Amino acid sequence: MRPAKTDYADYYQKYIDLIDGEDIINILSSLSKECSEVFNSFPKGKGDYSYAEGKWSIKEVIGHMMDTDRIFAYRAMAIARGEKQPLPSFDQDEYVRNGKFNLRELADLTYEYRLLRESNLLLFKGLDQSVYSNRGVAAGNEVTVLALMWMIAGHQKHHLNILREKYLK
Repeated sequence: MRPAKTDYADYYQKYIDLIDGEDIINILSSLSKECSEVFNSFPKGKGDYSYAEGKWSIKEVIGHMMDTDRIFAYRAMAIARGEKQPLPSFDQDEYVRNGKFNLRELADLTYEYRLLRESNLLLFKGLDQSVYSNRGVAAGNEVTVLALMWMIAGHQKHHLNILREKYLK
């Protein structure tokens, strides 16, 4: 099932629109395989490559994808568990800058991403679907658990598209 447009901020529509299908668990599982294929297509020495001045490197894109997955999955878990406190926003550029992803090996980032995705999939599979409609506030916007799961998928697809179009030429 897809989230209703009232389940998330308008900003995230562009991500949700990138995803076909209805079964978010299967979609996230398929995207995990797709991510591994794309990440593994980069030669070891290309991880620091950036397609333009001021753009993130391949390693930084992967790091950003992991940060966002962790944050959105935490938000989904917190809201599923009944959290009533608003959940904070995050500055993606600060997170990437402080993540120091370019100091790490591309293979390590790829492996960590796969483990993170497997962990998040287990979390989501363990949720009773009755909590998918739980609402909370994250980054100043009302959001549901289901919407957060779709936002993760759409955000991944967005960055996979960029990696293919800008980095794998």
